[in-house]
Amino acid sequence: MTITTGTDWQAWQESWDRQQEWYLPDREERFRVMLDMVEAFAGPEPRVLDLACGTGSITARLLARFPKATSTGVDLDPALLAIAEGTFGTDDRVSLVTADLKDPAWVTRLPYDTYDAVLTATALHWLPTEPLAALYGQVAELVRDGGVFLNADHMIDESTPRINAAERAQRHARMDQAKREGVVDWAAWWRLAAQDPVLAEPTARRFEIYGDHADGDFHSVEWHARTLCEKGFAEARPVWRSPADALVLALK
Repeated sequence: MTITTGTDWQAWQESWDRQQEWYLPDREERFRVMLDMVEAFAGPEPRVLDLACGTGSITARLLARFPKATSTGVDLDPALLAIAEGTFGTDDRVSLVTADLKDPAWVTRLPYDTYDAVLTATALHWLPTEPLAALYGQVAELVRDGGVFLNADHMIDESTPRINAAERAQRHARMDQAKREGVVDWAAWWRLAAQDPVLAEPTARRFEIYGDHADGDFHSVEWHARTLCEKGFAEARPVWRSPADALVLALK
């Protein structure tokens, strides 16, 4: 796979999407349902907080579907934020904030006190249980009454080990075949980023921050829904599921 280096930010966005789709073949369907729910609760001009935004995958799809939306992207990863900044830097609908979600003061960096929707995908499993529960409490305070929080992530049901094992074996076989055909995985993508003259320095800094991967925790859909209600949301449940992933919606 060839990636254009330097400031071809669209090429980097597309390469990130292809790498993520190797792990998450239903990724676009998750985004579609997420934005359906945003429209249902906030209409076509929402103020959105893109939590742990990475390259801005959610923000890009949000603005394509709702041109009058606004988005605040928050992340700590300097390399992914560099791509987001290169992509959205001249768009006054988007503001990007560098902040550590484990730092309780991260909310003080936001440009707004409340949001119609807080959205996140394939990100919060990087957090251990206690910081994640604390973050849910902060998110509940940021979402306006009637607004929503949507978290799409790996949420396995440990009560079905045989089903889980079969699904995992099938999924990994498909991934192995795709890799033999040249798909770039997580590690290979970061090696390419480290070789890029623009991204090399922020990539080195991101590995100083995170290492190869953070030691977060995975939880069931039921844990997420229960914890969100305990932290201030009125209702919470999954609105989309695949064999290994889910999209949980919490209503304020």
